[in-house]
Formats: sequence, structure tokens, C-alpha cells
Amino acid sequence: MARRRTWIMGLVVATAVALAGGGPAQSVSARAAATYSNPVVWQDFADGDIIRVGDTYYYSASTMHYSPGAPVLRSYDLVNWEYAGHSVPRLDFGAKYDLNGGRGYVRGIWASFLNYRKSNSTFYWGGCVDFANTHIYTAADVGGQWQKLTTINKCYYDAGMLVDDNDTMYVSYGNTTISVAQLSPDGKTEVRSQQVFSTPSNVGTLEGSRFYKRNGFYYIFLTRPANGQYILKASNPFGPYTMQQVLLNMPSPIPGGGVPHQGGLVQTQNGDWYYMAFVDAYPGGRVPVLAPITWTADGWPRVTTVNGGWGASYPFPNLPAHPVTPMTGVDTFTGPALGPQWEWNHNPDTSKYTVGNGLRLQTATVTNDLYSARNTLTHRIQGPSSTATVTLDLSAMRDGDRTGLAMLRDSSAWIGIKRDGGRNRVVLQNNITMDGNWNTSNTGGEAASAAFGGTKIWLRANADIRPGSGRQATFSYSTDGVTFTRFGPAFTLNNAWQFFMGYRFGVFNYAGQALGGAVTLQRFDLSTP
Repeated sequence: MARRRTWIMGLVVATAVALAGGGPAQSVSARAAATYSNPVVWQDFADGDIIRVGDTYYYSASTMHYSPGAPVLRSYDLVNWEYAGHSVPRLDFGAKYDLNGGRGYVRGIWASFLNYRKSNSTFYWGGCVDFANTHIYTAADVGGQWQKLTTINKCYYDAGMLVDDNDTMYVSYGNTTISVAQLSPDGKTEVRSQQVFSTPSNVGTLEGSRFYKRNGFYYIFLTRPANGQYILKASNPFGPYTMQQVLLNMPSPIPGGGVPHQGGLVQTQNGDWYYMAFVDAYPGGRVPVLAPITWTADGWPRVTTVNGGWGASYPFPNLPAHPVTPMTGVDTFTGPALGPQWEWNHNPDTSKYTVGNGLRLQTATVTNDLYSARNTLTHRIQGPSSTATVTLDLSAMRDGDRTGLAMLRDSSAWIGIKRDGGRNRVVLQNNITMDGNWNTSNTGGEAASAAFGGTKIWLRANADIRPGSGRQATFSYSTDGVTFTRFGPAFTLNNAWQFFMGYRFGVFNYAGQALGGAVTLQRFDLSTP
């Protein structure tokens, strides 16, 4: 599928270092002696499932209330990744996901599965939504059009899918009590389901199933949130299973980060095995890390450690270099649709935006609450720190409209424009908060304000998302795109985990009085120091 964006940086050949680094392309022989660094992707991609199809690797992640949901990343060497698509085109699970009569914050797309069925050359994604039904989507190409195959009236909680050697599809799922379901040959219904394991009380909670088969044995890979990983083994998909601990309280490869856990296992075309887990790294979210896996003679996996912990670096996988599209760079929204790096805060009102020669955002909501405003476009933040710069055409704004660039989470701030009485002001709005039930507790107040006479503005937010408390974002603006003026106080990011998703950059435009106004996002630039 043609890439639907203009990344001015162009293509970057897969290199022998992680995305946080960089460097020239190298030959396979040169890379054999090289290393990669963790995290391999310093962006918020949690609850990952990882598969290989031929010589291509795919990684799926949680997105909660963001739409489209369930992003898929693509790689050819397990280290350099690019955005490829979304498995859930729209959160078609009720009005609350539209920000229209309800809100779906911290609901939606949780830990889910991604797999590929060779017999019909089809990708399968499935996940339980709202602790109720399991929805399964399929596609011939992860970057193409996904369609809902079925809804099963049962919650396959934290599910993993196995396509067995005989083409039978199984799903492992559950929290503490682990079950296995067998699907019908068309994947639309459940044929059989039974409990296969009960977590011992001394282990606690196990969830986050991933389902594998190796050398005739079935494995269910489970996480103990948020500090352990265990694996079950059996000679039959329905058990009985025996358990081994894979890791517990393993030191993190990211200073200040949590214990690597959850995620999945994948075997390369050369026979090597890797474990792609994630690390809690708030305020930025949960970021993927990669480690080699070995197997004991009796068939149990072992993480390759460095000084007793998950390595900050490892030898580069024995895989060929291949071009991928950078996860940072410039988008000028040339159309005809948004690229896969973009997700809306809830489902957008598609009648209120157009892509082509910029992204035109008409006001879609009359509100004074950023969290209730539809059509807020979001982008993950690149760690450990990065800068987003947006160029906005303000000429079609109307009185009461508010537009700008936000640091978006359950505690938010933004820099932007307020138009009132025919005049524009550049404003820094902060102290925008949610309570523990994700209802708005404060719509915020102005921390800085200045008159602004132009019709075009450049807004900038720099975010430090290294794990820990006290991390800050700063804001600035420009009238010419060259000279930027620091504006207002720094904003301290909230690093609590309960919202699950990390901070994002958000571009918004909502009405305070009446619909009809618009802005055009001409350019978005995500850069690292």
C-alpha cells in the first residue's frame, strides 16, 4: 500500500542501532558484530503481540480509546520498526467511543491478539471490549482495509491466538483462571472452551496470554503484572499444563523504568528466538524492549541476560537490512488520508475534517472542555525526549474557537489560540485534569496570554518523557517558523500508571460558542535532539 504521508526525512535503511540512536546503513557482515539498544521503540506500544510472516515482522499494541485502534508496526530486523496500519478502523463498540453522549477513556482496545493464517493468507486480530464481547477483524494486508469478521458473545480477556499445524485456531485467555477456546474453521464461532490452568496463590495474578507451539508442545506465555513472566507447557492444547517462571523482578534496561514483562515470543527465519516485552516508562507510557531467547534441552525458554538483567544492548539479530520509514519526521498531509502514525482521541466526526494540502479541522464540538472535544488528533511522543512543531492557518477561526497543541493525558496543558471578540490571543492553558473515573475535574485556566495579530502560527512543545516524576514539557510559539518565543511556565507531567496510555501530542480545534470555524494544520514536525 502506498504510504499516505510525506516524511521529508525519507526512508532510512535498517541500521545496527535502535531508533533512539541512528547511523549509516551497514552490510550484514558488519552488523553481525554490532549491537542494538533498548528500547527498540521508544514510543507507547503496550501489550504487544509479535509475529513473523515470511521475512517480515509485525507488532500489534493496545490503544484504549484512541481511533483507529490496534496499530500494527512492521520490521524486517526486529530493531527498526515503522507504522504499517490499524486492525480496528473504527471503535464500533457504542456511542461512548464517539465522544457523543458518553466517553470511552481507558476502555476500548486492551491486550489483544494478532496472527496470520497461511491457509487463507489472512491476518486475524481479536480482542475483548468492555469486558463483554470479543471482536475479530481480518485483512489480507496489515496496511489495507480491515473488516470485522465476527463478534463472539464472550470475553476472551487478554487473549492470544494459535494457528495449529492442522490449521485449527485456538485462543488462550483469562485472568488467574486460564482457558483455551477452539474456534470454528471459519473463525466466526466458538466450538469448545475449557479451563486449562489455575494460577497458584503464591504466584498471584497471571494474564496477557500468548499461545505458541514448538517441537510438538503447546505453550501459554503469561505475565504477572507488572513484574513477572511465566510460561505453561503441555502436549495438548487443552492441557494438562505445567508452569515455569521466566522472569521476576528482572532489572530494567531503561533507567527508572519498570520490569520488562508481557509481550510475546517470535522465531526468526534463521531459527533464532526473541522476546519482545514492554517496560512501564511513565509519563511516556509502556515501551517495547527486545532480548534473545534460548531453550533448555527439555523445552523451556530462558531470557539472555546481561549482568543479571535485561540488557541495555545485545548483538544485532542475524537478519538483513531493509528500508523502513522513520517514526519521526514531517507530515504535510498531502492526502488522501491520514497516515498510520495518527490516531484520534475517540472516533472522529469524519464530516468535520479533510486531508489534502494540509489537514483542515472544522470545529466538531461546542464545549469548554478539551476532554469532550471531538476530532483531537494525536501522535505518540518519541523518547527519551522530543519536540513537536505544528503550523496552523488560523484565518477561518470564529469567535469562541480554541485551537492548539496539547500535552494530552489525564493531566493536560496546551499552547494555542483563543479567538474572542474578533481578536486572537496566544494562550497557555494548564491544570486540565480528570478524576479517577476519567471525568473532567478541571477545564484549566490561563497561565500565560498575549495578543496575536497574525493568521498563521507555529506552536511547539518539547517533552521529556524519561521514566520518573517531575518530568516537564515546555511550550513556545513563532510568527515566522524560525524564531520561537518560550511561553508560559513549564508543565510537569503526571507519571501515574492508572491511565495506562502515556502522554501524546494532540492537535485540537473546538468551538466555545457555535460550530462553523476551522483551522488548517499545514505541517507537523516530530524531531529529537
